[in-house]
Formats: sequence, C-alpha cells, structure tokens
Amino acid sequence: MNARAALFDLYGDHLRSRGGRASVAALVRLLAPLDIAAPAVRTAVSRMVRQGWLAPARLPGGPGYEVTPKCVHRLDEAALRIYRVGTITWNGRWHILVVEPVRERSRRERLRSDLAFIGYAPMSETTWIGPRPSPELDSILEGEDLSVDRFDAVLDGDPAALVARTWDLDGIGAAYEEWTAQAMDLVGRLPGDAGDDQVFATRSRLLHGWRNFLFRDPGLPAELLPRGWPGEKARIYFEHEAGRLLPAAAAFVDRHLGEA
Repeated sequence: MNARAALFDLYGDHLRSRGGRASVAALVRLLAPLDIAAPAVRTAVSRMVRQGWLAPARLPGGPGYEVTPKCVHRLDEAALRIYRVGTITWNGRWHILVVEPVRERSRRERLRSDLAFIGYAPMSETTWIGPRPSPELDSILEGEDLSVDRFDAVLDGDPAALVARTWDLDGIGAAYEEWTAQAMDLVGRLPGDAGDDQVFATRSRLLHGWRNFLFRDPGLPAELLPRGWPGEKARIYFEHEAGRLLPAAAAFVDRHLGEA
C-alpha cells in the first residue's frame, strides 16, 4: 500500500465523517502502523494538493489538510460502492458514450482510468458502455473539456453474452477468489489481544485490497453475472470483518486525532 492510496482510504473511511481534516502530525501518526514513513506521507499529501484532492487548512494542532469538494464527491461515491449500499437494479437498458478522439496519451489514459472507475467499459477507442448512467460522468468530462454523445439503448441480443465479451468476468472472478483467500489469512493472523493500532493496520489493508475492486468491478447487476459469482462471497466476508474490526480501528483514529 503506497502513501497516496493509504491517505485516500484514511480520509474516506475515517476522516470524512470527522470533518474531513487532520494535521500533518496526525496523518503521520495514523499511517505509521502501515509502515509508511513521514517523508512519504508529506510527499503524497503534496501530490494530492496539486491534483485538487486536498487543500491546506490551519488547525489547532498545526498545519493540516482538508478534503476538497472534488474529493468529497469521489469519497462518497466510492463509499457507496465499497459497502455496496442498496440493491443494484437494472432496467434492461445500456448507457453508451461516444467520446471525441483524444490525441494526448496521458490525457487518454487518464480518461480510460476515470471511465473504468465509474463502471464503463470500452467497445472501441471512442465508444464506451455501462449498465447505467454514472452521476460522476459529467464532472469527468468537464474536467477533461470533452464533448460526448450519449445514447440510452436496448440491446438486440443476449445482454449476458455482451457482458462476457466486454468485461473480463473470468479475471474479475478469479481476483475475488484470490482476495478472499488472502483476506482470510490476513485477518486470521491478527492476535486475539491485538492493540488498536494492529487492528487499524489490518482493517486498513483489508479495505485497501477491497477498494481495488472499484477499478475492476463495474458493479453489474446479479442477473448479468454467472451463477455462483465469487464477488458475493467476498462481499459478505469483507462487510462482516470490516464491521467487526471498526470499533478498535476507530478508537485508534480518535486517539491520535485527539492528541493533535
């Protein structure tokens, strides 16, 4: 887990509900159980400021950083998908985007990453498809200053076959199975008398591994997935263990925020 990813997890899972701000000293102490050194924390914070995710804030405990509106929107959207709030429904229609060609490679790769994160898959270099419109789409397109044609369409064919061709379900399913085995091993190695810093570190690593599925799993409805989808077993395990470990992890965060 690198420092930038750990900071996103920390702000999203703990600090967002505590005002979305923390001193630099508190951030360093909070990431210490993850073996992330202070210089790495400061470098990652500076990078997140340049990218518009964090903004400097003057706090009673010294200089600190708070989430920007852009970051709040992304963290809240991610939280809904991390904890799979509500039942995913599908009306049988597809949201299709035809985006103007992007010549710059870095900009093109950033767009691909952002669209994949919100659940779209490429059908060609300029055409993307998703099972529903994403509320984050407009902000992504505005940020890249791109024009796009949008279509609300019905497939003349088998939607499950389309999903199997468009998304790597075998790869995603295998990743869920691998994550579940690794997560069980990670949690199983936590001592019964573990301190809240150890629980925080274990839960953070559990969350980080699960959060990575935001970049792989588009959140397809159950009727479009193979029977016995491994993601469901993984989801049940994650939600149970994340909830069980939360009180001690939250106590660790509150203690170090209080010290600031």
